[in-house]
Amino acid sequence: MKSERITLKQIIEGFRNPETVRALSKEINREAEKLQREVNIMEVCGGHTHIIAKYGLTQLIPENIKFIHGPGCPVCIMPKERIDHAVILAEKSDVILVTLGDMMRVPGSQRSLQESRSHGADVRFVYSPLETLKIAKENADKKVIFFAIGFETTTPMTASLIQEVGKKNITNLLFHINHVTVPEPMEAVLQTEGSKIDAFIGPSHVSVIAGAKIYKPIVDKYKIPVVISGFEPVDVMQSTLMIVKQFNEDRRDLEIQYTRGVTFEGNIKAQEMIKEVFDIAEKFRWRGIGDIPNSSLKLKEKYDNLNAEKIYHLPHESIEDHKSCRCGDILTGKALPVECKVFGKACTPDRPMGACMVSEEGACAAYYRYGRGLTNQKVLT
Repeated sequence: MKSERITLKQIIEGFRNPETVRALSKEINREAEKLQREVNIMEVCGGHTHIIAKYGLTQLIPENIKFIHGPGCPVCIMPKERIDHAVILAEKSDVILVTLGDMMRVPGSQRSLQESRSHGADVRFVYSPLETLKIAKENADKKVIFFAIGFETTTPMTASLIQEVGKKNITNLLFHINHVTVPEPMEAVLQTEGSKIDAFIGPSHVSVIAGAKIYKPIVDKYKIPVVISGFEPVDVMQSTLMIVKQFNEDRRDLEIQYTRGVTFEGNIKAQEMIKEVFDIAEKFRWRGIGDIPNSSLKLKEKYDNLNAEKIYHLPHESIEDHKSCRCGDILTGKALPVECKVFGKACTPDRPMGACMVSEEGACAAYYRYGRGLTNQKVLT
């Protein structure tokens, strides 16, 4: 008897199965009836925000359970001065600036990388950092600068690229590092005056690398549930159910919903690679939020010969967002995108004023694209 092979498409469809989602919705509603309070759940990552919006998950949960959108988008939190760094470097005649696609349209204080490219700068985007090696090899007469972004998920790829540069003695490839970490902004949100966040849905792709352990200090210190979730509708609904059950059982625990990819310890080899290349920076200014201590990485001093920030003596003055842009309030759960007066008017995906509208994971982009899926959400006051 022939066994039928299950395809990747069938596996994915299983995590989007409407009947399973509805069954989880019924269970969440049953559990929520036992609660004597509201539970405000912040989904840290913009990928979760888009899943919630696209599949209308807010319409499947009761009124006393609320999803609040968090700061988990490496494009959305990039401050203008860091974008200005990229523009300064890109507009040098002997430089090719390379970055990931979403960064192209993020507005700096003067212009975006896309606008710099339209004025003649050699700016290229790649899907994998390792593509930068080929660009450097093919352009030996140029300085190729990789503008690295991302959370713990993408950091090992940059670390691997830096190690390859050393092994192959490539002399024309430099780095501008903008890797940030997830737990620190979560704590910053909890410390924000008037914060009403009761629980977190954590991003699974971060913990595939860093492990579930990175959230244990937050759970222990703030007595708040953290459930690490996958990025499909069933994942998010199951994670929500796990959180509601914790409150009904008077627990505040760290739990892993995404057991198919996340362990407590994470990928030790990747973590060791990161530690070999990077140190923790004292602070990083998150766009719209401000300085968050120990929330980013920097190249170790032994890699100063690859550090574009030091080689080009780039300025470090802070540049504020446009006064009409409320990205900071949106990233910390204080406001919804529709409460920003420029949302969908002066600020659209074609003409973004803020990074939350640029990124495919940004909350404003989610509302603009899937607004109907979020119509019953209420802002925290």
